[in-house]
Amino acid sequence: MDTKIVNPHDRFFKAVLSKEEHAREFLKLYLPKDIARWLNLDTLFVVKDTFIEKELKEYFSDLLYQVELEGQAAFIYLLFEHKSSPDKLTAFQLLRYMVKIWELLVNQGQVHTKLPIILPLVIYHGRSPWNLGKEFKELFHIPDSSLRAYVPNFEYLLYDISHLSDQEIKGAVVLRATLLTMKYIFRPDVSEHLEKIFGLLSDLTLKQTGLEYLETLLRYLVNATDSIKKDDIDRAIKSIPEGEKIMPTIAEQWKKEGFQKGIQQGIQQGIQQGIQQGIRQGRQEGIQQGRQEGIQQGIQQGIREGLLEAIELGLKLKFGTRGLKLYPRIGKIKEIERLRSIKEAIEIAQELSELEELME
Repeated sequence: MDTKIVNPHDRFFKAVLSKEEHAREFLKLYLPKDIARWLNLDTLFVVKDTFIEKELKEYFSDLLYQVELEGQAAFIYLLFEHKSSPDKLTAFQLLRYMVKIWELLVNQGQVHTKLPIILPLVIYHGRSPWNLGKEFKELFHIPDSSLRAYVPNFEYLLYDISHLSDQEIKGAVVLRATLLTMKYIFRPDVSEHLEKIFGLLSDLTLKQTGLEYLETLLRYLVNATDSIKKDDIDRAIKSIPEGEKIMPTIAEQWKKEGFQKGIQQGIQQGIQQGIQQGIRQGRQEGIQQGRQEGIQQGIQQGIREGLLEAIELGLKLKFGTRGLKLYPRIGKIKEIERLRSIKEAIEIAQELSELEELME
């Protein structure tokens, strides 16, 4: 399901910083001034969203921007590291991705005389402070200065968000809320900071952009940590004007997505089955029958997916990881009416034991 995000950090990071207005704001605020003065950040745009291998996406996310430097194309490569502690080989990973970028530009015929400059930036929000050197050469043992000429080197810019003070986190509403959320997301006391984060959104919530960002933020909080309960979300939402009216709208949207996804999957499966059956039987009516069956199957599957999504979300918000232990058993239930009963029981249950008795 969509709300069960494999890598919520990646989704949240890209939802914000793949929007060029937020990327420009971040770079204007956080780039060293002696570097920023060379760049025309008004020309910035997103080029490609990832160079990271599948097996590393659990730990890294990235974005590539193109920007004008003295009338020439230059690039800013932003690597978001969401490990709990710094990776000693981050500089090596950066070099690999920078080489991939240069190779891509060469293959596209965009390099005519000299390679373009790539500024590597690392955003980190792990529990442990970043205590690693930022130069590539520090990965090598160099016993004598005569060998230094043969060791490639570059330095990356580092933003250790989790160890900045709240006052050091700058920007307009969306950027500040994003960076503050990233700062606290791994901390057990993250729930204590929600009202402060949500309070920043007061002026946005009446606008469509504010509603969309609030939904993105809620998805991230629900999927990225087990330290937040339903009451924490409720208190934070109530701190926003019209907050109590907003949450049902978002919850309904999430359920609708589950319905639509299930319907589409069911229809596609039914159509494919009908086509195969029609081919085997050599009859057009077999294909048509399969389409109709697929639509009906899709509607039922969509309802079931929507209920399961609401149940999963309810278990997590109300009972945390203890509640989610019931979900594998619930996920095997096919009867829609039984799933409806479980969903309603979650809304009124005071203790997890009440749901466990219902499951029995």
